[in-house]
This record gives sequence, C-alpha cells and structure tokens, in this order.
Amino acid sequence: MSQELNALINDTLEGLKGKEILSMDVTELSDVMDTLIIATGTSSRHVKSLASSVAEDAKKAGFMPLGVEGLNSGDWVLCDFGDIVVHVMLAQAREFYDLEKLWSTAPENRSKS
Repeated sequence: MSQELNALINDTLEGLKGKEILSMDVTELSDVMDTLIIATGTSSRHVKSLASSVAEDAKKAGFMPLGVEGLNSGDWVLCDFGDIVVHVMLAQAREFYDLEKLWSTAPENRSKS
C-alpha cells in the first residue's frame, strides 16, 4: 500500500510542477511514519493546489488522508496519510525549517527497541 501511495503522491507532485520533491525513508527515526515527502511550491496558490491535488488523487485511489493542515495560509501544508506524511512548502519556509536536515539523523538519546 505505501509504495502505491508513495508513487501516486510523487506523480501528482511532479505532474503539477512541484519543485525539489524529496522522499525520505524515516522508518529508523520515527515510530509514527515510514516516509516523509517534501515538495516546494512556487506560490501560496501553488502550494495549496499541490496539497489539495495530493489529497484528492489519494482519495480517488482509496487512500483517505488522516488530516490536511495549513490550507488556509498556503505557506506550508501537511497531508497526513499515516505511514506517509507530505509537506508542501514555499521555498522560504522550507529553507527556514530545513526538514531534510532535521530528519537526516536519529536523536542521540533515542533508544533502539
């Protein structure tokens, strides 16, 4: 299921000209998700359109999002599908929050179970 949804999300983002699309395997870093997908939109309208289309296309394919947050502002929209979490951001927000760096290493104090 996750591979099919991951492919659908990436296809949607690429089809709508999302920029710098990155898919990260975070299974070793998180107990709540397996994949983190980050994409950049060129404007607030583009960010909203990308995230809305991801949610719509996923629903049509039978994958219901658990939640979509941030559509009102359009700076940063999060689509939560459980195992996969999608962040669509403006370039300034993406640079400021630097999720790629945040999720690139495991916290030192995290215990392995």
